[in-house]
Amino acid sequence: MAQQTRKRFDVQWKDHIAYLNEKNASTGFDRHYLYHTAWAAGILSQTRPARHVDIGSSLYFCSLVSAFIPIDFYDYRPPNIQLNNLTCNHVDISNSGFESGSCTSLSCMHVVEHIGLGRYGDPIDPDGDLKAITELKRILAPGGLLLFVVPIGRPKLIFNGHRIYSYEQIMESFSDLVLKNFTLIPDGPADEGLVENPPRQIIDSQNYGCGCFCFTKTP
Repeated sequence: MAQQTRKRFDVQWKDHIAYLNEKNASTGFDRHYLYHTAWAAGILSQTRPARHVDIGSSLYFCSLVSAFIPIDFYDYRPPNIQLNNLTCNHVDISNSGFESGSCTSLSCMHVVEHIGLGRYGDPIDPDGDLKAITELKRILAPGGLLLFVVPIGRPKLIFNGHRIYSYEQIMESFSDLVLKNFTLIPDGPADEGLVENPPRQIIDSQNYGCGCFCFTKTP
Protein backbone atom coordinates (compact mmCIF):
# COMPACT_ATOMS: atom_id res chain seq x y z
CA MET A 1 0.00 0.00 0.00
CA ALA A 2 1.40 3.38 -1.02
CA GLN A 3 2.33 5.74 1.74
CA GLN A 4 -0.17 8.55 2.08
CA THR A 5 1.25 12.02 1.40
CA ARG A 6 0.81 14.27 4.41
CA LYS A 7 -1.65 17.10 4.04
CA ARG A 8 0.25 20.30 3.20
CA PHE A 9 -2.57 22.59 2.04
CA ASP A 10 -6.18 23.21 2.90
CA VAL A 11 -8.14 22.12 -0.21
CA GLN A 12 -11.79 23.11 -0.58
CA TRP A 13 -13.98 23.08 -3.67
CA LYS A 14 -15.08 26.69 -3.12
CA ASP A 15 -11.46 27.78 -3.69
CA HIS A 16 -11.02 26.10 -7.05
CA ILE A 17 -10.19 27.97 -10.27
CA ALA A 18 -10.16 26.08 -13.57
CA TYR A 19 -7.31 27.24 -15.83
CA LEU A 20 -7.88 25.29 -19.05
CA ASN A 21 -6.32 27.33 -21.86
CA GLU A 22 -2.69 27.86 -20.85
CA LYS A 23 -1.10 24.58 -22.00
CA ASN A 24 0.77 26.31 -24.80
CA ALA A 25 4.13 25.65 -26.42
CA SER A 26 5.24 29.21 -25.65
CA THR A 27 4.16 32.02 -23.35
CA GLY A 28 2.18 34.77 -25.06
CA PHE A 29 2.82 38.47 -24.52
CA ASP A 30 1.78 41.89 -25.82
CA ARG A 31 4.47 42.64 -28.40
CA HIS A 32 4.02 46.42 -28.31
CA TYR A 33 4.35 46.70 -24.55
CA LEU A 34 7.13 44.20 -24.04
CA TYR A 35 9.38 45.47 -26.82
CA HIS A 36 8.87 49.23 -26.50
CA THR A 37 9.56 49.22 -22.77
CA ALA A 38 12.68 47.10 -23.34
CA TRP A 39 13.78 49.61 -26.00
CA ALA A 40 13.30 52.56 -23.63
CA ALA A 41 14.93 50.86 -20.66
CA GLY A 42 17.93 50.03 -22.83
CA ILE A 43 18.38 53.68 -23.78
CA LEU A 44 18.09 54.87 -20.18
CA SER A 45 20.56 52.23 -19.02
CA GLN A 46 23.08 53.92 -21.32
CA THR A 47 22.22 57.59 -20.73
CA ARG A 48 21.78 57.22 -16.95
CA PRO A 49 20.09 60.58 -16.27
CA ALA A 50 20.18 61.91 -12.72
CA ARG A 51 16.38 61.88 -12.85
CA HIS A 52 13.84 60.86 -15.48
CA VAL A 53 10.34 62.22 -16.06
CA ASP A 54 7.68 59.94 -17.53
CA ILE A 55 4.19 60.96 -18.56
CA GLY A 56 1.61 58.22 -18.65
CA SER A 57 3.72 55.30 -19.89
CA SER A 58 3.69 51.71 -18.64
CA LEU A 59 3.70 51.42 -14.84
CA TYR A 60 5.84 48.29 -15.14
CA PHE A 61 8.42 50.25 -17.11
CA CYS A 62 8.52 53.08 -14.57
CA SER A 63 8.64 50.83 -11.53
CA LEU A 64 11.43 48.64 -12.92
CA VAL A 65 13.57 51.51 -14.20
CA SER A 66 13.18 53.27 -10.85
CA ALA A 67 15.40 50.52 -9.40
CA PHE A 68 18.40 52.26 -11.00
CA ILE A 69 17.14 55.74 -12.01
CA PRO A 70 14.86 58.00 -9.93
CA ILE A 71 11.57 58.43 -11.81
CA ASP A 72 8.94 61.17 -11.57
CA PHE A 73 5.79 59.61 -13.04
CA TYR A 74 2.82 61.76 -14.04
CA ASP A 75 -0.59 60.58 -15.21
CA TYR A 76 -4.12 61.85 -15.69
CA ARG A 77 -5.11 59.08 -13.22
CA PRO A 78 -2.09 58.80 -10.90
CA PRO A 79 -1.60 55.39 -9.25
CA ASN A 80 -0.84 54.79 -5.59
CA ILE A 81 2.57 53.11 -5.81
CA GLN A 82 5.01 53.00 -2.90
CA LEU A 83 8.62 52.72 -4.14
CA ASN A 84 11.59 54.69 -2.89
CA ASN A 85 12.76 56.03 -6.26
CA LEU A 86 9.32 56.54 -7.85
CA THR A 87 7.03 59.51 -7.30
CA CYS A 88 3.53 59.60 -8.82
CA ASN A 89 1.54 62.77 -9.47
CA HIS A 90 -1.36 64.06 -11.56
CA VAL A 91 -0.89 65.95 -14.80
CA ASP A 92 -2.88 66.88 -17.89
CA ILE A 93 -0.22 66.69 -20.57
CA SER A 94 -2.23 69.03 -22.80
CA ASN A 95 -1.48 71.74 -20.24
CA SER A 96 1.11 70.37 -17.82
CA GLY A 97 2.14 73.51 -15.97
CA PHE A 98 5.81 72.39 -16.13
CA GLU A 99 8.42 75.04 -16.73
CA SER A 100 9.64 75.32 -20.31
CA GLY A 101 12.83 73.34 -20.92
CA SER A 102 12.68 71.71 -17.48
CA CYS A 103 12.97 68.02 -18.49
CA THR A 104 16.39 66.75 -19.55
CA SER A 105 15.19 63.14 -19.78
CA LEU A 106 11.56 62.59 -20.75
CA SER A 107 9.33 59.76 -21.99
CA CYS A 108 5.73 59.54 -23.14
CA MET A 109 5.04 56.12 -24.63
CA HIS A 110 1.80 54.66 -25.97
CA VAL A 111 -0.01 57.66 -24.48
CA VAL A 112 -0.56 60.47 -26.98
CA GLU A 113 -2.70 58.34 -29.31
CA HIS A 114 -5.38 58.25 -26.57
CA ILE A 115 -5.47 61.91 -25.57
CA GLY A 116 -8.67 63.77 -26.37
CA LEU A 117 -10.76 60.65 -27.03
CA GLY A 118 -12.33 60.51 -23.57
CA ARG A 119 -11.25 56.93 -22.96
CA TYR A 120 -9.67 57.72 -19.60
CA GLY A 121 -12.06 60.45 -18.47
CA ASP A 122 -10.27 63.25 -20.31
CA PRO A 123 -12.34 65.85 -22.23
CA ILE A 124 -13.13 65.10 -25.88
CA ASP A 125 -10.74 67.12 -28.03
CA PRO A 126 -9.92 66.10 -31.63
CA ASP A 127 -6.61 67.97 -31.35
CA GLY A 128 -5.74 66.72 -27.87
CA ASP A 129 -2.85 64.67 -29.22
CA LEU A 130 -1.38 67.66 -31.06
CA LYS A 131 -1.62 69.80 -27.92
CA ALA A 132 0.17 67.08 -25.96
CA ILE A 133 2.97 66.92 -28.54
CA THR A 134 3.37 70.70 -28.38
CA GLU A 135 3.62 70.46 -24.60
CA LEU A 136 6.21 67.67 -24.71
CA LYS A 137 8.39 69.75 -27.02
CA ARG A 138 7.99 72.81 -24.80
CA ILE A 139 9.07 71.12 -21.57
CA LEU A 140 11.98 69.19 -23.12
CA ALA A 141 15.28 70.84 -22.20
CA PRO A 142 17.77 71.87 -24.89
CA GLY A 143 20.04 68.88 -25.36
CA GLY A 144 17.48 66.70 -23.58
CA LEU A 145 16.17 63.34 -24.72
CA LEU A 146 12.54 62.44 -25.46
CA LEU A 147 11.41 58.82 -25.83
CA PHE A 148 8.14 58.89 -27.74
CA VAL A 149 6.08 55.84 -28.77
CA VAL A 150 2.83 55.61 -30.73
CA PRO A 151 1.09 53.15 -33.08
CA ILE A 152 2.43 53.46 -36.62
CA GLY A 153 0.74 52.45 -39.88
CA ARG A 154 -1.95 53.73 -42.19
CA PRO A 155 -3.46 56.78 -40.41
CA LYS A 156 -6.70 55.81 -38.70
CA LEU A 157 -8.87 56.84 -35.76
CA ILE A 158 -10.31 54.01 -33.66
CA PHE A 159 -12.80 55.91 -31.52
CA ASN A 160 -12.75 55.99 -28.56
CA GLY A 161 -9.66 53.80 -28.27
CA HIS A 162 -6.66 55.25 -30.06
CA ARG A 163 -5.17 56.79 -33.16
CA ILE A 164 -2.73 55.20 -35.60
CA TYR A 165 -0.23 57.62 -37.17
CA SER A 166 1.88 57.57 -40.28
CA TYR A 167 5.62 58.00 -39.90
CA GLU A 168 5.32 61.29 -41.82
CA GLN A 169 2.73 62.65 -39.39
CA ILE A 170 5.01 62.11 -36.41
CA MET A 171 8.08 63.50 -38.14
CA GLU A 172 6.13 66.58 -39.20
CA SER A 173 4.83 67.12 -35.66
CA PHE A 174 8.38 66.92 -34.29
CA SER A 175 10.09 68.72 -37.18
CA ASP A 176 11.73 71.17 -34.75
CA LEU A 177 13.47 68.31 -32.90
CA VAL A 178 16.24 65.99 -34.11
CA LEU A 179 15.56 62.27 -34.55
CA LYS A 180 18.39 60.26 -32.98
CA ASN A 181 16.88 56.82 -33.43
CA PHE A 182 13.77 55.18 -34.87
CA THR A 183 12.92 51.60 -34.00
CA LEU A 184 9.91 49.69 -35.28
CA ILE A 185 7.97 46.88 -33.68
CA PRO A 186 6.38 45.36 -36.79
CA ASP A 187 2.88 43.98 -36.88
CA GLY A 188 4.10 41.03 -38.94
CA PRO A 189 5.40 37.60 -37.86
CA ALA A 190 5.72 37.01 -34.15
CA ASP A 191 9.43 36.22 -34.49
CA GLU A 192 10.17 39.84 -35.40
CA GLY A 193 11.26 41.94 -32.45
CA LEU A 194 12.80 45.41 -32.51
CA VAL A 195 13.83 46.57 -36.00
CA GLU A 196 16.13 49.57 -35.87
CA ASN A 197 15.97 52.10 -38.72
CA PRO A 198 13.95 49.87 -41.09
CA PRO A 199 13.44 50.79 -44.77
CA ARG A 200 10.58 53.18 -45.39
CA GLN A 201 8.59 50.63 -47.38
CA ILE A 202 8.43 48.43 -44.29
CA ILE A 203 7.30 51.32 -42.10
CA ASP A 204 4.63 52.40 -44.59
CA SER A 205 3.29 48.85 -44.94
CA GLN A 206 2.29 48.56 -41.30
CA ASN A 207 -1.32 48.27 -40.23
CA TYR A 208 -0.76 48.50 -36.46
CA GLY A 209 2.97 48.64 -35.88
CA CYS A 210 4.64 50.41 -32.99
CA GLY A 211 6.98 53.31 -33.65
CA CYS A 212 9.69 54.11 -31.09
CA PHE A 213 11.15 57.58 -31.63
CA CYS A 214 14.13 58.99 -29.76
CA PHE A 215 14.26 62.77 -30.21
CA THR A 216 16.57 65.48 -28.91
CA LYS A 217 16.25 69.26 -28.84
CA THR A 218 19.08 71.27 -30.33
CA PRO A 219 20.82 73.34 -27.61
